[in-house]
Amino acid sequence: MQQPAPGDGGRAISSLYPPPASLAAEHRVIEDPEWSLATVPHLTDLCLQHIIHNFGKNPVLNRLLPEHQRKVLDRLSTDVPLAVTANLIRDEDYWKRCCTERWQVCDISNYGGSWKRMFMERHLENVVKRFIPNSTDPNQVLELIPLCKDYVRKLEVDQFLPPLQVDQKEEMDDDDTGSDFGDDEVSMHHYDIGVLITALPHLEELHLTYGMKDCGMNFEWNLFDFTHQDCCNLAVALKKCHNLKVFKLTRSKVDDNQTRLLVRNLLDHPCLVELNLSHNLIRDKGAQAVGKLINCSRLETLDLCNNQIHHEGAQALAQALAENSTLTSLNLRLNCLEDKGGEAIGHALLTNTTLKSIHLGSNNLSEPTATVFSQVLAQNTTLTNINFSCNHLGLDGGKQLLDGLANNKTLTEFDLRLAEVGQETEYLIHQIVWANREVARLGSLQNAPAKPL
Repeated sequence: MQQPAPGDGGRAISSLYPPPASLAAEHRVIEDPEWSLATVPHLTDLCLQHIIHNFGKNPVLNRLLPEHQRKVLDRLSTDVPLAVTANLIRDEDYWKRCCTERWQVCDISNYGGSWKRMFMERHLENVVKRFIPNSTDPNQVLELIPLCKDYVRKLEVDQFLPPLQVDQKEEMDDDDTGSDFGDDEVSMHHYDIGVLITALPHLEELHLTYGMKDCGMNFEWNLFDFTHQDCCNLAVALKKCHNLKVFKLTRSKVDDNQTRLLVRNLLDHPCLVELNLSHNLIRDKGAQAVGKLINCSRLETLDLCNNQIHHEGAQALAQALAENSTLTSLNLRLNCLEDKGGEAIGHALLTNTTLKSIHLGSNNLSEPTATVFSQVLAQNTTLTNINFSCNHLGLDGGKQLLDGLANNKTLTEFDLRLAEVGQETEYLIHQIVWANREVARLGSLQNAPAKPL
């Protein structure tokens, strides 16, 4: 037998005795970086991964075991079409991921503590805010209705885009009609929100602002018009929204005629308790229409802040207020009531027994209004909050209010900033109001139910 040559003993032995499998595997790993020692995944995991990747085409979920459903929902992409997930997935953790991946600020306390409701409402709002009449396919909204209708309780739309106008302008220039295109209201009407809200059976709150954000160099005043056609569409729809509790139409240049049309369709509404038409162009005739609404509805909160209501409109509101038994809050800040209007409101509060809060700030009121309200403070046992800020009540007016407060035990908020009543009078009034507030706080603590031991 041939002996191994000197120095070749190691190689000869290695050929007779191959290295262990582990050493061979390590050697292979070094040579083939794609080869892995990991075990083959379980068939269950492979099936779940296949379901996740193909969920949009074949949404298998309800037939899975609970623990497998959990794995699918935790890994499922938030980009799966809403048509697939809306009526299939109820898991709040999935909808939480959908919300947080799409929006930076997510506060579900405004959505009844439901992530799914938040996603449905905000997604629908975004689609409406980007809708361009005569350009956007209406089916983009209509197709969402069966997916969202069971979850939408509130809609806040703070933008309505107008139709594209470039081609129409050029046509008008060619025709040489001589008319100002900005006055062509028919061509400027916005998306008909009535088509949507009448198809949402659970809608309780509707907040609208007809305007445009970030218009840049394309700014035109008619981009912010609430047209007659817009008003007609909305008014008819409101009458059909029987579950609507809160309606806000703000910063939309709503005038008297539009207010009267809206009110006509809100008379005897079965559920409406809050109406906000602040920051518009409502004058006396519009206020008179709202006065009729006060006693033909169940309104509890009315906000007409920053309009153009004068004393005639205030007198109409006061007449309704004197007979009303549901309204608890009235905001008339930033109008033009003057003393005729202020006195009328004051006289109404001598008989009204339900109003708790009234805001008359910035209405050019002076001593005559303070005189009437001194009687109100002496007799009314319902009002808890009065705001007279930014008026001209004067020193004598302030003293009369102080006299009226002498025996008042219910007023807990009284804003007299910049009302020119004098520092000493304002201090004494605030002392009385603070004492009333402390008594009310202690009373609420005593009446609170005892905590179980």
